Amino acid sequence: MLEQLLIFTRGGLILWTCRELGNALKGSPIDTLIRSCLLEERSGLASFNYDVPGANYTLKWTFHNDLGLVFVAVYQKIFHLLYVDDLLSMVKREFSAVYDPCRMDYSDFDDVYRQLRLEAEARAEEVKKSSKLGSRNIGKKQDNVQKTKYDQGGKRIGGGDLQNDGGDGDSGKGYKLENGNVNGSSFVEETKSKGGVNGKENQGSNNEGFDREKLKKIRSKGAKKNDTVAATTTTKGSKAEPNKKATKKNRVWGDATPQAKLDYTDPVSENGDKHVNVVPVNEGESMMDKEEVFSSDDEDEEEAEQAGNSAKAKTKPKGWLSSIFPSIVGKANLERTDLEPALKALKDRLMTKNVAEEIAEKLCESVAASLEGKKLASFTRISSTVQAAMEDALVRILTPKRSIDILRDVHAAKEQGKPYVVVFVGVNGVGKSTNLAKVAYWLLQHKVSVMMAACDTFRSGAVEQLRTHASRLQIPIFEKGYEKDPAVVAKEAIQEASRNGSDVVLVDTAGRMQDNEPLMRALSKLIYLNNPDLVLFVGEALVGNDAVDQLSKFNQKLADLSPSPNPRLIDGILLTKFDTIDDKVGAALSMVYISGAPVMFVGCGQSYTDLKKLNVKSIVKTLLK
Repeated sequence: MLEQLLIFTRGGLILWTCRELGNALKGSPIDTLIRSCLLEERSGLASFNYDVPGANYTLKWTFHNDLGLVFVAVYQKIFHLLYVDDLLSMVKREFSAVYDPCRMDYSDFDDVYRQLRLEAEARAEEVKKSSKLGSRNIGKKQDNVQKTKYDQGGKRIGGGDLQNDGGDGDSGKGYKLENGNVNGSSFVEETKSKGGVNGKENQGSNNEGFDREKLKKIRSKGAKKNDTVAATTTTKGSKAEPNKKATKKNRVWGDATPQAKLDYTDPVSENGDKHVNVVPVNEGESMMDKEEVFSSDDEDEEEAEQAGNSAKAKTKPKGWLSSIFPSIVGKANLERTDLEPALKALKDRLMTKNVAEEIAEKLCESVAASLEGKKLASFTRISSTVQAAMEDALVRILTPKRSIDILRDVHAAKEQGKPYVVVFVGVNGVGKSTNLAKVAYWLLQHKVSVMMAACDTFRSGAVEQLRTHASRLQIPIFEKGYEKDPAVVAKEAIQEASRNGSDVVLVDTAGRMQDNEPLMRALSKLIYLNNPDLVLFVGEALVGNDAVDQLSKFNQKLADLSPSPNPRLIDGILLTKFDTIDDKVGAALSMVYISGAPVMFVGCGQSYTDLKKLNVKSIVKTLLK
């Protein structure tokens, strides 16, 4: 059953909604559609499912890009309404004919909509009946074919006796052989009479055509030759002396000199009775507080190059008028066939910049949906129009939808008398501990007291690594060693921070692959038990297509394994090794698109200051360059 049909502008102004239904929608499916699909550049999808407790809807939509209108139909998910697409296209056609930008009341469109809906339902019923009749007719034809082929005696009608035919219905070849092969001897006799046996023409195509005696002779020769080769190799090998195997020396444990202390996090003086104070590190101002200036030199060079190419194109003596004529007068309405070449070039360009193929394809579908039917302006090319639309789409995706100001949230938590908790999660070897220390260094520069929590109780050396960073930064660390429950360690660390008055607790967790369910269950328990203020996913900028799988499965596992009905998912992304990728910046786009979480930090070096914000304009320019 159709619940609602809504027409509104791209600016959010509702022009018309069907009044005869009168059913109030549960939840907010339209708002969710706008927020999750239309603003996230997922408008190229066929439909959207809205699932909340007590409400399961399916939403379908279409655009009139030239007028800037959006048509949305909402119906129950359990009903597969076949006429919705047809109804949307008819409503779009009829409403566009009466649309006036200065008009606000379209109550007279109710009668038109009722007629259109009856037509769409009747057409869907006709299609359903015709499909049923067609399937029945096909079944009857197959039954008739089987009945006319054979009678009850096993004889084919009009084709001779099957028993006399050798079982294959081929009366020309005529009979069965004694060994059960059908028509084989006649085929061999026929080939022999044609001189095809052992000839080049039939060699290898029929096993009966080989001379077996000749084949036996060839095999016997080959066996003798192999025996002689093996004999010569053994005689040669016997002359050579075998290499002597080096024996391993036994290690003497008692007389060995004692090893030097390997724990550099807790250095000892030469006397050995007191600890040496570690000099606090000071590497200057963090790059997080420096505004990165986007240079427009590349834009000027590209514009000059395009101007030069256009000048060369104008000097061509043949065909130049026909190529620029549509750009001068403008095209009536853009169609999908007009957009496909430019979209394919854009998709290939995005994939070369390490954007996942699935994400690049969805982006191109969304751009095509936003441009299809739109009138092309004068003196513009389709390729430049498509690129401008893609640039706007990328800026909307990479720009955070909600403001996450850590310093502001830290002070808000401090006023409430509790520490601000940040949990760092991610796969193995991406640099969680190192970038946790970079975040701690940045917070220290803003006069925020920080404590580290060593909750990686799985990897050997993880606690010592974090202890090294804590010693260099002169901040406290809470640790309980290895083989402990990380959720309990994090809970005790937060309690200790509350007693000590620490403003921020940075929780380091063990690296885990997205398919490791035991470790993912432990991570879900840690997040559920401690309810952190921020869950940061640490990912490599080099990861490429695997970014989609990592983030989607992390979010899925956190949702599935959490006992809470409203599970905590990933809130933000920290991209590491960003200085090693050159122009392959597509992982940032893939991660943001698949999770909806913004890139909050970018690691770009080995020192504590090498942490900065994501420059959206620079990333978009690099992706489209």
